[in-house]
Amino acid sequence: MKTKNKLLTLLILSASTATATAVINKCIKYSATSKNILSDSKPLCYKWRFGNIHYTKTGTGKPLLLIHDLTACSSGYEWNQIINYLKEQYTVYAIDLLGCGRSEKPDLTYTNYLYVQMISDFIKSEIGHRTNVIASGASTPLAVMACNQAPELFDQIMLINPDTLLSCSQIPNKHGKVYKFILDLPILGTLLYHIATSKRAIMEDFANNFYNPYSVKTSLVDAYYESAHLGESPKSLYASVRCNYTKCNIVNALKKIDNSIYIIGGCEMENINELIREYQTYNPAVESFLIGNSKYLPQLENPSELYRVIQMFFA
Repeated sequence: MKTKNKLLTLLILSASTATATAVINKCIKYSATSKNILSDSKPLCYKWRFGNIHYTKTGTGKPLLLIHDLTACSSGYEWNQIINYLKEQYTVYAIDLLGCGRSEKPDLTYTNYLYVQMISDFIKSEIGHRTNVIASGASTPLAVMACNQAPELFDQIMLINPDTLLSCSQIPNKHGKVYKFILDLPILGTLLYHIATSKRAIMEDFANNFYNPYSVKTSLVDAYYESAHLGESPKSLYASVRCNYTKCNIVNALKKIDNSIYIIGGCEMENINELIREYQTYNPAVESFLIGNSKYLPQLENPSELYRVIQMFFA
């Protein structure tokens, strides 16, 4: 009898804990998305086969596709400042990748191949012309692989603080697969995701990735926080990125690409010169430039200088 009572008590406590955690998760999501920072007055939508892709189209001139960093918090908002410079010379397309920002966030495993197909299909459907591309951070391998697969869609390519070639080649290991299984759990996984994408965690990331962490505005943190909590299953991308499902070895693609490739680095990025030389080892035609007073996101820290460099290379 005592054993049954203990078991009943344990079940009641477990159910209560799960219910309380589920309520907390819903409150966090509501709080994060209540400000509508990322809402657009004239949103555009590419109806892709795996989900609707949100994008903006601004300016006139030669097409230019902007691809933001590949994190659960990222979105096309990353480019807002520099778009104001670029729109005078280019027709600027800034997408929210599937699983990011205002695009749909289906519950699936996101892979490099999925994004390569998405980028190529978007250019064919929405741009319809050969285009220049600027990709940032963990999205740079996507641009390289997409260009290698369909070079006729791409003109010049700019990679801002690309991943190291070693980082690109990582694959899901046993521990990663177990962690992804945990993250995929409805209640516990969502709670872990909310901890990983809390305002405090986002602020710490910016502090590490900005040359001057004191220049990080609250509005920027709020935008990234909102982006991380929009949609049906925002944690699915986080689980895929965190466990290396979006990685792909790009060495062979880098060797084969005949398009002009430019690497732009923040001058305060650790080992940035070694990274550039690593890329040039496999493609000696790669050119580079370092942006002053910036680190991982020069498009946010020093957009005017980045714009000057884009004009110089894309002229």
